[in-house]
Amino acid sequence: MFKKISLASTVVMLLLFAASASFAAGQFKPEYKMSTNVSEITPPGKAVAYFAEQVKKRTDGKVNIKIYWNGQLFAGKASNEFMLMKNGVGDFSISTFMNWAPQFPAGNLFLLPWFVSSEPNKYKALDAIENGKTGAELKQRLSKMGVEVIGWGEQGARELTNNVRPVKTPDDLKNMKIRVVGSPLLMDVFKAMGANPVNINWNETVTSLQQNVVDGHENPYSYIISYKVYEFQKYVTEWSYWIDPLVYVANKKVWNSFPADIQKIIAECAVEAGMYNKCLSRLNLDDGTSERWLKAKGLMPADNKTGAVDPRAYLKDHGTAVNVLTPDQIKQFRNKTESVYGKWTKIIGADLIDLAKKDMASVR
Repeated sequence: MFKKISLASTVVMLLLFAASASFAAGQFKPEYKMSTNVSEITPPGKAVAYFAEQVKKRTDGKVNIKIYWNGQLFAGKASNEFMLMKNGVGDFSISTFMNWAPQFPAGNLFLLPWFVSSEPNKYKALDAIENGKTGAELKQRLSKMGVEVIGWGEQGARELTNNVRPVKTPDDLKNMKIRVVGSPLLMDVFKAMGANPVNINWNETVTSLQQNVVDGHENPYSYIISYKVYEFQKYVTEWSYWIDPLVYVANKKVWNSFPADIQKIIAECAVEAGMYNKCLSRLNLDDGTSERWLKAKGLMPADNKTGAVDPRAYLKDHGTAVNVLTPDQIKQFRNKTESVYGKWTKIIGADLIDLAKKDMASVR
């Protein structure tokens, strides 16, 4: 007796067959699919468009990348993306570890609250992890799982918004409904601080905030501004409880199908696009490095409508109360999450955490 096969399963099987049909060395597909869970208006979105444009230009049109915005390839369910990339449904991706955590627990390293962001220079500390022994170890592990890391980007330091009251102490968060992505670690973080975390997909989050289904959410400044969250969330707490790195990746079979010279070009484009992404996310929030790089490359944002030039001032001008927490205030929140460190160190691996600490110490 024949078993019934769902339409979704049939589509995935066909995509997998198509993905493996043209991997002869030096043979290029007419189009390569790139998955992303963001829109064109965000810093990662602008950078991934730049990446695809530069790859096409520098390979003389041999590698033509089509971007599938807003999670189109994984039907809005971000936790499926890693599996689809492993299996070749997507050829390239720019992804965040918080969505990959169920299949790649080591990626939770970056989600540990105030682990990287409590460093004296949080951005240099994050760069040191990515470019150091920790980054090399993560790349090696992912490569064994069928995904090749070719560059690093960034969503940015994640801040808190809400429409109830200013949040300056853990007590202010008590029983507040906060939307978080479906990461078990982040759920644990907010529970430890007394909040009520709710898992909602991003494509439903803005509506949920508008309709007061939840009281608040966490995201980088660029998203708070790009999606006009400030229109219905009047309080922002700048606490930078973690910085969200992104990885530019390729399916390993697809990557190995490229000649060495094409691999080199694509990797160089990924590194440059990743830097473009980081600078847009860090603009006016770091020591001036991002502004200098963007100006030197002629990529400085042309206007201030997105708030990219000064996000704090932009939000204040639009009636939002921005509270920048002091180190002593942040320490109160960090102390509340000790149980999270105890639990998740076992899952992530103490050896990987120690490796990251050594990488960060190199830039102090």
